[in-house]
Amino acid sequence: MANTKLLIIDDDPDYVDGIKSILDKADYDVDVAYNPKDGLEALKSGGYDLLLLDIMMGRGAEGVMVARKINKDPKLREIPVLIITGIREQMAFLFPGQPVHPRLLPTDALLEKPVEPSLLLEKVEALLKEAAEKKAKGA
Repeated sequence: MANTKLLIIDDDPDYVDGIKSILDKADYDVDVAYNPKDGLEALKSGGYDLLLLDIMMGRGAEGVMVARKINKDPKLREIPVLIITGIREQMAFLFPGQPVHPRLLPTDALLEKPVEPSLLLEKVEALLKEAAEKKAKGA
């Protein structure tokens, strides 16, 4: 897992510290952006294997805007996106385990805050494995 680069985009420093600590202990290389603008700039500058994204930031659901911008960029859309948010009910997601409707929000998986450390690591590992398999197939 060393050299596996993850980016967290979330505006809650306390929550980010907790998630980052879990991922650091699992030997991931973790960067953090505390707002969507810095997050998108970091993604474009590169080399991330996975994005952990909050939905509710700033003036509202700015994470949705980030996910949609990523989906429109041919290079960035290759990066798996794990949504970690506390707003499942408000957005009427039918989770866990069901794909999000693609026109609602382009994402690979969703976890609800607060997230169990073991579940977080399980999802991160599964998404990274899936992305590696897609890359190997050239899909």
